[in-house]
Amino acid sequence: MLPQLSCQRLLWPAPFADGIAPLLALRGRRVVMLASGDPFWFGAGSSVVRHLQTHEWRALPAASTFSLAAARLGWPLEHVSCLGLHASPLERLRPLLSKGAHLLVLLRDGAAVAALARYLVDSGFGATTLHVLEALGGPRERRRSVRAEQFALDDVIHPVAVGVDVFGQGWSLPRSPGLPDEAFLHDGQITKQRVRALALCALAPRPGELLWDIGAGSGSVSIEWLLAHPSCEAVGIEADASRASRTLDNARRLGVDRLRLVQGRAPQALRGLAAPDAVFIGGGLCESLLQDLWATLPAGCRVVAHAVTLESEALLGAWHARAGGSLLRVELAEAAALGTRRAWKAAYPIVQWSTTR
Repeated sequence: MLPQLSCQRLLWPAPFADGIAPLLALRGRRVVMLASGDPFWFGAGSSVVRHLQTHEWRALPAASTFSLAAARLGWPLEHVSCLGLHASPLERLRPLLSKGAHLLVLLRDGAAVAALARYLVDSGFGATTLHVLEALGGPRERRRSVRAEQFALDDVIHPVAVGVDVFGQGWSLPRSPGLPDEAFLHDGQITKQRVRALALCALAPRPGELLWDIGAGSGSVSIEWLLAHPSCEAVGIEADASRASRTLDNARRLGVDRLRLVQGRAPQALRGLAAPDAVFIGGGLCESLLQDLWATLPAGCRVVAHAVTLESEALLGAWHARAGGSLLRVELAEAAALGTRRAWKAAYPIVQWSTTR
């Protein structure tokens, strides 16, 4: 699209990261990097400047794709979720899918737009309207709108953005702690919904914080921790290979593929990990683990542990007397059929110890 120039011209490669080293090799020369839109809103700028000194670069932003898309569709950007999914899974949309939501999504090419339509149909949102916005701001600009379940465009050109006007009967993720157990794949090793809500309240996730989820099981606690805020981080520690794999599957399906999984047993598997802001012990509770944690955790770290057996209860009771905090016993029962009548069906009591190191 450039006119004839006398300077050397280099085409940026794909994937994008492969172009960083060739760019840095040109240090000391006068270099212009051309990319579409605002370089610091899902743009190229943030990927490049981390490798450069402040005096080495200057950014000249143009209107972002999101601004151009909102201007074409008449959508107020402050009420729109904006995502760049060139190299990220479509499942990152999952927490945002609710009837009436507006999303603006940057995608790699036409095949990715078709994959987006299929994902929405599979998620129960086939009635969603997709506004396919091609080459915004240029002479090739084109806009077409189609329902996800009727998508059949085979000539979508790059660069492409899609305005997603969500509609349908698909399941939307609640914003309160305690997703239904059916939201997770599990083999029974899962912190159940109501108990998980209590655990998350005690863990109290805050933006930018890191959780260690020891004995991750299905990953339900660490996944909900990540859903609390997009800047939250979590490491799941799980010894069982099938459960570790299932945890990663759950994280991907629910839109938080940034969950890191360490397969192994604590405390050995904790070596070398960044210091956490909170720790949840859902499995593997023992005296040696608590001793190790107390020797290594930073001051201010929040610790929440659950126990079901009498032996584990006794251990938490002893540590509560030693280190303080809150000791809570939770007994839940649900109404269930008993012959032709109903009765209370009790679950195993849970003891929760929460404290701050």
